Amino acid sequence: MSKGLIVFLIILAVIIILLVVLYFLGRKMQKRQDEQKAMMEANKQSVSLLVIDKKRIKIKDAKLPADVMAQLPKLSKNIKAPMVKVKIGPQIMTMFCDEQIFDLVPVKKEIRAEISGMYLVGVKGVHGTKLQKDVKKKSKFKQWVEKMQEKAGAKSIK
Repeated sequence: MSKGLIVFLIILAVIIILLVVLYFLGRKMQKRQDEQKAMMEANKQSVSLLVIDKKRIKIKDAKLPADVMAQLPKLSKNIKAPMVKVKIGPQIMTMFCDEQIFDLVPVKKEIRAEISGMYLVGVKGVHGTKLQKDVKKKSKFKQWVEKMQEKAGAKSIK
């Protein structure tokens, strides 16, 4: 056997071992995430709250209570997370927000939401209006391209 073939087989074996390890770690993490989701679904409450502000900020800059910060691992304190500043009754607090509903949360409006501890799980509605995602503005280049396509008689791509 040549040296190149031996090196290739060793690299291939290492890659296969890494993929097997990642597969089992992924299954373990998925199982843990499913358990946490089930626990959050069991503990959720429906609350009326006023959304003051929403941002994706680092957890250490979110001004969370000291006992919450003590429970977080050191590595996760620098991760940017979706946070929502809300007023529940007379109390103003910062809450974590689910990534899927972060775009649905309107700012400076009173909403009916589902919370589980300090985690905003779902948004039911905004007093009579239908929830919709924020529409992002198109860049100048995309606006120009659409304008040129309309002039040329081409169908606009959405």
